[in-house]
Amino acid sequence: MATMRHRGIGWKSPSTFQLKTGIRTAPPMTSTIGDLIIHPLQPIRVTFMVYSSSCLIQSQFHCLLREVMSPILGGKLLMRWTVLSSDVLIFFPAVLYFVLAYSSNNSSFRKSDLAWQIAVLLINPCLILIDHGHFQYNCISLGLTVGAIAAICTDKDLVGSFLFTLALNHKQMSAYFAPAFFSHLLGKCMRRRNPIVEVLKLGLVVLGTFAIIWLPYLHSVDAVLQVLSRLAPFERGLYEDYVANFWCTTSVLIKWKRFFSVKLLKFLSFTATLSTCLPSMIQQIRFPSKQGFLHGLLCSSFSFYLFSFQVHEKSVLLPLLPASMLALDEPSLFIHFLHYALLSMFPLIVRDKLVQAYLAIYALTFLIINASNKGQRKGGAFHSARVLFGFFLFCSLVLHVVYLVVRPPERYPFLFEAVIMLLCFSQFTFLAVFSNIKQWTLSKDVQPMDKQKLN
Repeated sequence: MATMRHRGIGWKSPSTFQLKTGIRTAPPMTSTIGDLIIHPLQPIRVTFMVYSSSCLIQSQFHCLLREVMSPILGGKLLMRWTVLSSDVLIFFPAVLYFVLAYSSNNSSFRKSDLAWQIAVLLINPCLILIDHGHFQYNCISLGLTVGAIAAICTDKDLVGSFLFTLALNHKQMSAYFAPAFFSHLLGKCMRRRNPIVEVLKLGLVVLGTFAIIWLPYLHSVDAVLQVLSRLAPFERGLYEDYVANFWCTTSVLIKWKRFFSVKLLKFLSFTATLSTCLPSMIQQIRFPSKQGFLHGLLCSSFSFYLFSFQVHEKSVLLPLLPASMLALDEPSLFIHFLHYALLSMFPLIVRDKLVQAYLAIYALTFLIINASNKGQRKGGAFHSARVLFGFFLFCSLVLHVVYLVVRPPERYPFLFEAVIMLLCFSQFTFLAVFSNIKQWTLSKDVQPMDKQKLN
């Protein structure tokens, strides 16, 4: 993961985060939040540096203060505090709001089930490793998305649209969820008495929110185009490193980057992403429901992860979020996906020297998950094919060890990355197909939203 540096360019074009490669990829709200985090800390840090460098103060207290505070104000600990603050202020409240909203009309959930669901969402090992190892503040956009989902589950569609628009403007990766939000809200609007009025209300909220956020850029067309160009960094290629999606996995046989132009690859990725999203969208337009909405979010994000342009290993955070939200309904799916999501990130974790943190949080997470009967429950396709899945699980555990202790052949230096990628891709593809099938079975098993209630 490329490190980022802060670059101030005035009010008309707010501060942005720019990659060392020179390609700026931050949407408007990311730069705004970056300013809110960095600017208040700068005077504190400068004041301390002046104080600590003063030759007039040489007391024992001064030496102790400098020894204690220097690592905090000058290193990763300060950044980690800002991430924790973002978690506490945005992600944690959103998770509590969602669990209460989703379980409000379901008396079958016990208090222990809800506590387990909260723990599963909060102790997300992939999110912790990425946000606290890379300081990318994904918890903000994911928290806003969780809040939007909770609001929509309680029929506060305007609030949900507002929150999701904020998430979309903080991290453009939130677009992974856009088809599910669109289809579910459209399906609900079509079941109301005045569907056109309802759609217009949602449109006004979304457009109004976009207008406020983009206001600093609306002074010229060039400024808007500059921001849009960095939201879609096609110059960075079809994929990065060895991400477990369709394009990277099949590049072993078909050299996509070598034989196809960027223009054609953009068209192919767009077509593949949209076509794989379509069945899930149609289901929610016809039969909108809470559980169907969560499955739609999972299917949509899987489509983007597997087929969209410019996917990174950390993008697995997007489909993992709705899978975690479905943990009470589909515990086997969640546990299976979480294991391979962690495995897909393992080469990145090793490069960033976070192996100890990875192993510790891996063990802690699965200990918490299996502490509940929900985590131990198996069923459906996972139960009927338990021997096959057990074999894949054994292979994945062996791959962890092999990657750490065995040196790959000189002729194939990335052999182990390719094997990990292939294994994870096969499991992600299975889960994507399973989720689509499961969503359509909800049309029969789950009572759709009552039309009279939506009037």
